[in-house]
Amino acid sequence: MSVPPLYWIVGFVAAQRIAEAIYAERNARALRRRGAREHASVQHPFFIALHAAWLLAMLLFIPPATVPNWALVGAFAVVQVARLWVLFALGPRWTTRVLVLPGVPLVRSGPYRFMRHPNYAIVAIEIALLPLAFGALRLAIVFTILNAALLAWRVRAEDAALTDAR
Repeated sequence: MSVPPLYWIVGFVAAQRIAEAIYAERNARALRRRGAREHASVQHPFFIALHAAWLLAMLLFIPPATVPNWALVGAFAVVQVARLWVLFALGPRWTTRVLVLPGVPLVRSGPYRFMRHPNYAIVAIEIALLPLAFGALRLAIVFTILNAALLAWRVRAEDAALTDAR
């Protein structure tokens, strides 16, 4: 018996998020040792809960036998390349928290040449795209709205924290 695509795709994304969380926390510890200050720390658990709920909801509400729209899965894969671009651009400054190193200029390379918050745009696309790849329009809408609310809160806090770095 083969594993349904839903399980291995959601499993891949879950593993990716766990690996990123480990990398982000390692970077956060190093940044704090260099004098970085954290802002809006209260937000962090909400983002973790949102991403966990998003993946869990797909497993709970999408029938396992659902055949995905492979074109949308492919689009999701392309978005992962953009995600890596962000990670490489920020390097050791990439975290899932708002940490600011005083006196250090903002990153202006990679996708940051084109927009201020490319990672948030990528996450917004991912959160909508993956459920849509399995025909779960309602999940895509609900989690896109929840993510947009959290991101509005995060961007305000991050922009305020980065004002000095600009």
